[in-house]
Amino acid sequence: MSGLFQGLELGKRALLANQISLQTIGHNIANVNTPGYSRQRVRITSFYPEEAPFGAIGTGVMVDDVKHVRDLFLGEQFRQNSKSLGEWKYKEKILSQIESLVSEPADNTLSDRLNEFWSSWDTLSQHAESTTNRQAVLGAATKLINGFQELASQLKDLRDSIDNDLVIMTSEVNRYGVEIAHLNQQIKTQELGGATANDLRDIRDQFIDELSELVDVNTIEDANGQVRVSIGALEIVNGSDTTAIDADAYIFNQEIKHRLIWEGTSVGISCRSGELKGLLDARDLIIPKYIEDIDTLAATIVEQVNAIHVTGYGLDGSTGNYFFDPDSTTAVSIRLNSELELSPDKLAVSASGEPGDGDIALAIQLLRNERVLVNNSSTINDFYNGIIGNLGVESHQALSFAENYELLVHQVDNSRQSVQGVSLDEEMTNMIKHQHAYDAAARVITVMDEALDTVISGMGIVGR
Repeated sequence: MSGLFQGLELGKRALLANQISLQTIGHNIANVNTPGYSRQRVRITSFYPEEAPFGAIGTGVMVDDVKHVRDLFLGEQFRQNSKSLGEWKYKEKILSQIESLVSEPADNTLSDRLNEFWSSWDTLSQHAESTTNRQAVLGAATKLINGFQELASQLKDLRDSIDNDLVIMTSEVNRYGVEIAHLNQQIKTQELGGATANDLRDIRDQFIDELSELVDVNTIEDANGQVRVSIGALEIVNGSDTTAIDADAYIFNQEIKHRLIWEGTSVGISCRSGELKGLLDARDLIIPKYIEDIDTLAATIVEQVNAIHVTGYGLDGSTGNYFFDPDSTTAVSIRLNSELELSPDKLAVSASGEPGDGDIALAIQLLRNERVLVNNSSTINDFYNGIIGNLGVESHQALSFAENYELLVHQVDNSRQSVQGVSLDEEMTNMIKHQHAYDAAARVITVMDEALDTVISGMGIVGR
């Protein structure tokens, strides 16, 4: 009798094992489009055998565990490439915006205004006493000044917008830290009984994937399943505890700036990759470099034009007048000498003071061909064209890196999904397999039940 009852128990275990397998398959199918979900597999092993005089008798099957399928190496590769992708995508975005600032509108760029400025002096040199031509020079100079100021102001606004991005991105990093710490606690609680918190682990891994695109993080999982997440040498997550980062505001050159520090300290954070690295490089290296180049161009024009203009004579006979304000030599501050604005007759055109002499105007016009920049190796126009050329090269390089890393991320993710993603074909095949196994286990129980019925109801009736 014990053998028959053991058979019922064996069938029950088989039913339960295949039922859990079917339930897990259904869970996989339901999450086929869930971001970050890893397919789960039921690990089935033989139940403990029963000892008998003639040997061990099998007692069926049991579910040992339900595990999610992950490739840790591919996961780490994905995060490493995501960090670089985030960095170069942000740099490419900023460089594209700088390109749009210097290139649009196409017929009114700083290069166009420079050429108009030189041409106005050339026309004035041929008709030195023309009031109309003098006004044209002042008008072209005003357009050039406006071009410098607009470009410098737009670059500054772009830099300020990056500062705003820093504040927003810092909040995002902290939010991910809190979510990961909360999931650590949930996973610890759920796994106290020995089960694996597969779905919670998937969500946590997804958060870490998304965080890695923002900042260069390293992760270590301890024996209790708790993940420690560090940025540099310090940890933003340790178990259920978090340490926030902060976009600390400070005053620099009478402007509000932000730097990345650990909250409540003065310890700065150095980012080696990630979108935050691209942001900090754009704000602190890329944009300042182009502002410096534009400032150098503006200062050179002020210096060179003034050096010639101060030696000439105006229509009113005055001399020693500057064309530009000599104390305003940055792109954002460049302006005309206020005396010229009030009295255009002070505009110096003549080198001798004689009527019809346009040598000063001609000399200023010829500045376009003088090598006065980069150790006297570049003209003013060539220097500006060099800025545009370098910008194009840098922007193309950033785009190329971004595209390459995006391709790598997709390739690694495809490899990762081939390991841990849900395949509907595979799940349907497994479903049919476990369905048949379930049916067979049910048949075993039916047979055992019939055998028991024979023993209980049929034996001992003969001869009555």
